[in-house]
Amino acid sequence: MPDASCDIGLIGLAVMGQNLVLNMNDHGFKVAVFNRTVSKVDDFLANEAKGTQVVGAHSVEEFVSLLKRPRRVMLMVKAGSTVDEMIDHILPHLEKGDIVIDGGNSLFTDSTRRTKALAEKGILFIGTGVSGGEEGARRGPSIMPGGNPAAWPHVKPIFQAIAAKVDDGTPCCDWVGEEGAGHYVKMVHNGIEYGDMQLICEAYDLLRRGLGLSADELHQVFAEWNKGELDSYLIDITQQIFAKKDDDGSPLVDKILDTAGQKGTGKWTVISALDEGQPVTLIGESVFARCLSALKNERVDAEKVLKGPKSAPRVGDRDKFIEDVRRALFCSKIISYAQGYMLLRAAGKEFGWNLNMGGIALMWRGGCIIRSQFLGKIKDAFRKNKQLDNLLLDRYFSRVVNKYQASWRKALVHAVKLGVPTPAFSTALAFFDGYRTARLPQNLLQAQRDFFGAHTYERVDKPRGEFFHTNWTGHGGRVASTTYNV
Repeated sequence: MPDASCDIGLIGLAVMGQNLVLNMNDHGFKVAVFNRTVSKVDDFLANEAKGTQVVGAHSVEEFVSLLKRPRRVMLMVKAGSTVDEMIDHILPHLEKGDIVIDGGNSLFTDSTRRTKALAEKGILFIGTGVSGGEEGARRGPSIMPGGNPAAWPHVKPIFQAIAAKVDDGTPCCDWVGEEGAGHYVKMVHNGIEYGDMQLICEAYDLLRRGLGLSADELHQVFAEWNKGELDSYLIDITQQIFAKKDDDGSPLVDKILDTAGQKGTGKWTVISALDEGQPVTLIGESVFARCLSALKNERVDAEKVLKGPKSAPRVGDRDKFIEDVRRALFCSKIISYAQGYMLLRAAGKEFGWNLNMGGIALMWRGGCIIRSQFLGKIKDAFRKNKQLDNLLLDRYFSRVVNKYQASWRKALVHAVKLGVPTPAFSTALAFFDGYRTARLPQNLLQAQRDFFGAHTYERVDKPRGEFFHTNWTGHGGRVASTTYNV
C-alpha cells in the first residue's frame, strides 16, 4: 500500500500543470502527479521534476492512494467535457469530504453545475481561475477560487503560498464566492485582458500610421509609458516586443501576420454582459476586432476597392500627439475596467455571490496578465466606498477622465482623419459621453416602440413605474403590450 503522504495531487501535465506542481514543490508541499498519457509522468519526473519530492502515479487508483485525507485533487485539463470525464474517472476512488479542484478556464455555469452535483455525493468542488501564463504558474500566479466554501480552508494554505504576492506580502489569492464565482471572475479578467490588448494595439497603430514611428521608436515610447500611470505587465511586454529583431535584423513584430486568435473567454464575457443587460461595449468591440482581423483575405481585397482619406493630415507636434494617445489609452482603460466591474456587480446580485470588489482588484495586482499599478487605485476606490456604483464616480478616476478627455477626443479626431480604426478607443468615449448624460435620446426610441408595438412608455412628469400608451395615428387600439423591457 503506497504511503499517503502527498499534500495535493495534480492531473494534467501540460506546461501550466507542470509549472504549478514545481511551484508547490518549491513551497514545501509534496505533490502527486498523474496524466492520461502515462509516459508524460515518467518524462516529467526524469526531467523538469528531477531532484524534487514530486511523486508520480501510473493509474488513478495509485494516484488517489498517495494523497492525505481529505484528498485534494487538482485538474489542469482542457475545459469542457474533458473535465467531466476526468471527474467521473476519479470519483469512484474518492470518499466524502474529499476535494476536487478545476484549475482550467471553465465556463462558470459548468462550475456551478459541478459544485452542486458533487455536493450531492459528499465531494467538495472548487472551480478556480489561474492567471499569469506559464511564468505565472511557475513563479506565482493570480488565483481566483470559488465553489463549495467548505473546501476553502483545506486548500487556502497551498493556494496562498504559491500565489503571487503584492509589495506588502499579501497573496493574490482569496476566496471569491460560491458556485461558479471563481471562474466568473477569471472570465471577466480575461475579457478585460482582451480590452487592454486591443487598446494597446490601437495606440500602436495610431503612432505608427499617424507619426510613422519605427519599431525602435515605439519601443522607446512604450518603455517611457511603463514608468508612469500605464505601468503594467502588458505595456512592459509590448515595449519588449518592439525591441525584438528577426534573424535578418528587422523588427520581428512587422513580420507577424495580423490575424488574431481567441479561446472564447472574451466571447463568454460579452454573452454574459448581454444576459445581464450591462453595456460592456469595450470588451465587445475587442472581441469583434479579433473577428475582423481573421478576415485577412477579404481585407486585402477590400483595400483595393474601398478608399480612405486621400491624404494624411499633419499631426502637428510629435510629443504632444504621443501624449494625446497616451491619455486616450489611459482613459479608455478606465472605461474598460469600469464596465468590467459593472458586470461583476450585476452578476453578484444575479447569482447571490457576495463579491469583494476591492479584493478582486488585489488578486489581480500581481501574477496575472492584467497586473498593473492601476489596480491599486481600484482597490483604494472600493476601500473608500464598498457600495461604489461605478469606478467613474470615484474621485481619482473622475478627475483623470475630466482632465484627460480633451486629449482623448483629439486622438480620436486624428484617427478619423487618418482613417485608422479605433473601435475600442471610440466605444470607450461613446460610453463616457452616454454615462455622463442625464437625458439620452431613448425617449424617441420608446415613442417608436409604442407607435409600432404598443410597448408603452414612462413620462418625465409622472412617477417612475407608471406606463402610458398613445394612439399615435388615431387608428390604433387602446390596448397596450403586456410586456415592458428596458
